[in-house]
Amino acid sequence: MTAAANKETVRHNFAELAKGNGAPLLESLDDDVQWTIIGTTCLSKTFKGKQDVIDGLLVPFREALVDGHIHIHVDNLLADGDFVVVQGHGVAMTKRGVAYNNTYCWVYRFEQGKIKALTEYLDTELVTRAFG
Repeated sequence: MTAAANKETVRHNFAELAKGNGAPLLESLDDDVQWTIIGTTCLSKTFKGKQDVIDGLLVPFREALVDGHIHIHVDNLLADGDFVVVQGHGVAMTKRGVAYNNTYCWVYRFEQGKIKALTEYLDTELVTRAFG
């Protein structure tokens, strides 16, 4: 796949996520994806494999939010070779009543048209405040 195709995949995923449709993202993940959230928060770790991402990250995260998803706004989208980098920010409210308005940088690595690795950089102090 080309950098432009990888970039379009990520752009499409975020457009669909904005509508509450996570299916394209899940379809884009390689079965052996490695999704790393930096830091030492309750969310920080490397999730290994698509099912671990779903069960260990996406479902619990969605369940912790008032309307079930975070409203992400893409600020910048860059691609080079197998890598796509996204700067963005999100708006959500946790069921604990804490505003979860975070800023992100995601670094995607593609392999044969699938997301093979993803590193998520974010405000870890906000994660701790919002989720414990």
